[in-house]
Amino acid sequence: MTIRGQLRRRWPKDWPLQVLSPISWAAQQPTYRDAQPAIIDAALERSQRRATGNWYVFAASRDVRTDRPLGATVAGVEIVAWRDRHRRLRVGPRSCPHLGADLATASVQGGTLICRWHGLSFDGDSCDFGWSPLPSYDDGVLAWVRLDRAGGETPLDRPVLPPRPTGDTVHAVARVVGVCEPCDVIANRLDPWHGSWFHPRSFTRLQVLTTPTPEADRFLVGVTFRIGPLGVPVVAEFTSPEARTIVMRIVDGEGTGSVVETHATPTGLDEYGRPRCTVTEAVVAHSARTGFIRARRAGPLLSALMGYAAAQLWRDDITYAERRYHLRSRQ
Repeated sequence: MTIRGQLRRRWPKDWPLQVLSPISWAAQQPTYRDAQPAIIDAALERSQRRATGNWYVFAASRDVRTDRPLGATVAGVEIVAWRDRHRRLRVGPRSCPHLGADLATASVQGGTLICRWHGLSFDGDSCDFGWSPLPSYDDGVLAWVRLDRAGGETPLDRPVLPPRPTGDTVHAVARVVGVCEPCDVIANRLDPWHGSWFHPRSFTRLQVLTTPTPEADRFLVGVTFRIGPLGVPVVAEFTSPEARTIVMRIVDGEGTGSVVETHATPTGLDEYGRPRCTVTEAVVAHSARTGFIRARRAGPLLSALMGYAAAQLWRDDITYAERRYHLRSRQ
């Protein structure tokens, strides 16, 4: 018997980490018969009808600071974000209304944004020289901006936020940019069957338990997250609360209640006229185990590892989304 086999026999069955049996990638059960395009397309079509309220994720909360502004482009609109003296999120147009200076290069002094060209100041409340602040929202993990002209929907007072775990949590945010549209990103997440084939280093023993219907619009998936030779078996659900967001929530197993939010934000066109989309993935982890409370002391390290893992997955998955866009654009 191999060393791994001996470990598997002696390993406590109630531990969240289990020793995995070795399996060849090519020996997996094929999933192409189950991954029916009609199921994915129908789930995507329903998701795209859900209201966003014109809200877009543009950054991690931690990336918007008090000592300097942050510039971004959302749906072709240039914006600048900073924090006022009460650390509240402020967002506005990125061009100075005086002579068009880039306010992402401005200075933040005492919570006020000051243009470096001629000293015009913006406190984020008043409307001067035709410059008006934009509605913004900070949910503690992500920063949002509302762009009514770009979104074209009935505005909502706040973003459509999925429930997150409460109590002791650790979160991380990862970002990847691709040549595609938000619907291509959402379609990727509405195909759970590709998980253990496309990401064999991260997932194994994946089984889609239920598929979405108009009455129960969610995927329920049994999957084991890989950590080298060990694995964490869970049951997860995939839902789309609004047209540019997919949420994976662990509903059974270690970390029940933890979520992975995938937000797709259009940025604009590249130099070839192709759409670019930023994928912002927020992982909010929770565990009822006492060891998790102790592990939170290493919060920055855990967040860095979680963010690295999320980014690695999306470096693979963005090729899926880009390929889907490429095929759609040729039709």
